[in-house]
Amino acid sequence: MLCVTGLLVVVLVLVAATVFGVWWRRRDGRVRNLDGGSEDDVDVLSPDDIGHEFGSRATLVQFSTAFCQPCRATRATLAHVASSTDGVVHVEIDAEANLDLVRRLSVLRTPTTLVLDDGGRVVVRASGAPALRDVRAALPD
Repeated sequence: MLCVTGLLVVVLVLVAATVFGVWWRRRDGRVRNLDGGSEDDVDVLSPDDIGHEFGSRATLVQFSTAFCQPCRATRATLAHVASSTDGVVHVEIDAEANLDLVRRLSVLRTPTTLVLDDGGRVVVRASGAPALRDVRAALPD
């Protein structure tokens, strides 16, 4: 009986881990459009907040930490989009050195990417490393 109970526990743990893994992979790097909220719910940043002027079309703000492996891939993706798209600027912010801004924007993990419109309004948010096609699709017209 003890052997059957142990086997049942192992199977349940494996099923739970698999479900969690599938959920995590689907969520990781997902781009969320924030345009639907009311004006009070939308975060608006200034050039002083990010230490850089806004792009005329969009600004890609990346929160990173020194030892974050996915941050490197995100940096390359966002830099590519910024260099190949007129009016788009990429700004990387060290999350550890800017804790007030991290708290204000509820950044819970790195990388976190925010897409700002030309006025500094956060219109898109992604936690994890977003795909190149998702970043391009998230840019305001």
